Amino acid sequence: MLIFEPTGTWNRIYRARRSVLFILIFFLLPLLLFTAAAEGYGLVNWGRWQGEIARLKQLSIAEAVVVESAQVLLSLLTVFVGANLIKAIGETFRGRHTYTQAFATVAYSLSPLFLLRLMDLFSSISPWISWSIGIVLSLGALYHGMPRMMGPDPAHAFGLFFLGGLLLLVLTGAVRFVTGAYLEGKFPKLQLVVSDLASRLPF
Repeated sequence: MLIFEPTGTWNRIYRARRSVLFILIFFLLPLLLFTAAAEGYGLVNWGRWQGEIARLKQLSIAEAVVVESAQVLLSLLTVFVGANLIKAIGETFRGRHTYTQAFATVAYSLSPLFLLRLMDLFSSISPWISWSIGIVLSLGALYHGMPRMMGPDPAHAFGLFFLGGLLLLVLTGAVRFVTGAYLEGKFPKLQLVVSDLASRLPF
């Protein structure tokens, strides 16, 4: 609903005043685990194109679990770090924002990006396509959500949105670069580490 009805949805989120723990357990983690399960299914059944001479590599279930667990952790790290930095940016504009406000703003704003990872289920779609569409939708959500959730001074609202959006663009782009390059086989040493971790799992 943040994509199709952002104003009303943000108003409901603001009135609910959920805690960081509530948002994490009942919104963010279920969303990330759902998309991770979908992408993991694709990695096991359809694989990813790797190498200069492209070949389709399918992961084992254990390898997919390790890869998707790492991606969930990186996504959580992005939200927590992003919330800290946006709170700090808000303070440079003489705003008095709580961490809960910043966390809710980032977590809900990035939900379109996380949801669009469902496109990564298919090996024929570049991970950069899902990221590009997702980050545009997320920036749109942030544009509507930041004034409502953070309550900046009107004179500083666009500046806070611009810097916050740029920050999330860089953070999520860096994560997409690392995960995308790994799935394309550009980190062979890391693949060995993942294979070793996967071999220790009981399935």
